[in-house]
Parts: sequence; C-alpha cells; structure tokens
Amino acid sequence: MSSRFTPAQRRQLEVLAKALVETCMRNSELENLHAGRFPSSERGDFTDVKVVTPYGEIPWTQLSRISDDEMRVLMIDVVDRVFTYLRYPEELARLGGAARWNRPKLHPDMMRVVRRRQTSKPTE
Repeated sequence: MSSRFTPAQRRQLEVLAKALVETCMRNSELENLHAGRFPSSERGDFTDVKVVTPYGEIPWTQLSRISDDEMRVLMIDVVDRVFTYLRYPEELARLGGAARWNRPKLHPDMMRVVRRRQTSKPTE
C-alpha cells in the first residue's frame, strides 16, 4: 500500500481507524476497567493522592492501574475484536460516537519505527 493517499482515501482511513478503535477498544473489557470511581486531586497532579493497602500506602503516581491478569484479559479481548473486525469490516465499519472524535494523526513513536524499517529494507 502506498504511503501517499488522496484526500478521499485519507478520510476513509480516518473513518476506518475511528471505527476500529470504537468497535474493538471502546466497547471492550476496557469499559470494565474504566468503571468505578476515579480519585480527585486538590493539587491537580495527583501527587496528593495515595492508595492505602494493608501493606502500606502507594502514591497514585506510582500505582499500576491495571493488573497483569486484567491486562491479559483486555489484550485477548481486543485481539479477538480486531480479528473479527478485520474479518467483517463492511459490517462493522460504522461510526457511532467516534464520529465526533478528533481526526486521527500518525503516531510519532510508530512513525519512527516505520522510517527505521523503510530505510533498512533491502533494495530490489
């Protein structure tokens, strides 16, 4: 696939990206992890928030918000959803609330990998 797209092709990719994320991430196990109460911070940077456990206090800024087991369940769910989406894109590529999200842009960290891999490709 070429890295140059027409405006219409780019718009199609933007819609596809939003629909994929909305269908495969937004409505996944992530919603269960997102449910519940989130702390407030008087300072605004959460350095004043802590979690009290039987084994001591954990500063919020050092707290893992997702356990290894929760992350495993999330990744399995998302991979299965992405696989299903890729198998049935016509049926699933419809935007709901994602139509109002910001326009997608190329992620800088991922683009560094793309550029590195493009420059290391053997020439034919």
